[in-house]
Amino acid sequence: MQPSEPRRRVVVGVDGSPSSYAALRWAAGYARLVGGNVEAIHAWDTPSFVGRAGPAIDPKLDLEHARERFAEGLRGAFGDDRPASLEARLVEGDPSEVLIRASEGAEVLVVGSRGLGGFARAMLGSVSQRCAQHAACPVVVVRQDGEGRH
Repeated sequence: MQPSEPRRRVVVGVDGSPSSYAALRWAAGYARLVGGNVEAIHAWDTPSFVGRAGPAIDPKLDLEHARERFAEGLRGAFGDDRPASLEARLVEGDPSEVLIRASEGAEVLVVGSRGLGGFARAMLGSVSQRCAQHAACPVVVVRQDGEGRH
């Protein structure tokens, strides 16, 4: 990599699931190998249900909860050894749409194989599947250690 070349962007989705932590660690290792930066993205979405009394959830509380969960996830993945090349971004929106947009201009998009929702027997979660189909760059799907073993 020449000094004038921009650093490679390695985008990774983090949702608090064990496989997203494995994806985050994989992305950090890959970024070290290629001289890139890790852009860790936690997408949060306030439920859109509005009843007669107003929104079901206060968006400020929802944002604060997302911020805390994201910080816990970064600590859980790296402890006190958080990579200097890691940029943490909290983005409001549908997770798959946020990650697909973030994949534009990225070297690679890294996602966990299954997030917090979904079925335990599913091979891929809905977000990882949509990203694999629609991202603007190659997608790496990372399983958590021991996932898929019976």
